[in-house]
Amino acid sequence: MKSEHRHELKTNELAEWLVNFPQWTKKNAKTIIYVCVLIIVVASLYFYKRYQKNVVSVKGFEQHTNLIAAIPSTKINILRSQSQGIDISYGLLDQAKKFGFSAQNAANDEIAALALIKQGQLLRTELHYRLEVVSKENLADQVNQAKNCYLQAIQKLFKDDAADLGSQKTSSNPSLMAKAKFGLGLCEEELGNFETAKEIYQDISTKPEFESTTAAVSAKYRLKLMADYQNNIVFRKAPKPVIPIQPKPLETTQDSNKTTQAPAEVNLPSK
Repeated sequence: MKSEHRHELKTNELAEWLVNFPQWTKKNAKTIIYVCVLIIVVASLYFYKRYQKNVVSVKGFEQHTNLIAAIPSTKINILRSQSQGIDISYGLLDQAKKFGFSAQNAANDEIAALALIKQGQLLRTELHYRLEVVSKENLADQVNQAKNCYLQAIQKLFKDDAADLGSQKTSSNPSLMAKAKFGLGLCEEELGNFETAKEIYQDISTKPEFESTTAAVSAKYRLKLMADYQNNIVFRKAPKPVIPIQPKPLETTQDSNKTTQAPAEVNLPSK
């Protein structure tokens, strides 16, 4: 069949379909209306959800930023209260809970990871701001909570294998990953697991992906000073206070002709 003949047939079929289209539309009017309504509803839901996601994302980021900005003022208020003998360090725990909620409602994994890292930092910081002595049980419990926050942050940034700290796979955000691992190292130090902390710091300081991060610099610094942290500090006894010798007043003797003053005895310190 020649190409001109095929083209003529296709043109006739199109013309026939256009001629019959109004009749086909009348017969299938209800179906066409239902399909159009369905398309409009689906499109509306898609754009509404997308709009809501953007709004929630902006609000969540704003809330997260406000929480971070409030940390310094909270610390200052705690220190001011301590000068009056009042302990309000629990304010840091309240902020830690807020960061936990922020992580649950975060728009993406990176914001959630940052919120979890901040939560872990506040849990650790609160222990150092208390006026009372922290028991070993309380310290271990709260530090383990901080460790869990850091591990969750690693899972957000690196879902394949969060437990393998020495994995060769890279993360989506090396800076946040290094911060989370560095927090784990600090937790291990506070629990007395110095060898585990050393392995974490070495991992951070030697991996090329962490080279330009602040956590890598901090990890190298901790490795240099870790031996000092492991030694027990012994304070020397204070020397006995030296009591100054006060000379006795001169004694007065009197005879019949004149009055003389005899020097009083002075006790000199023995050599």
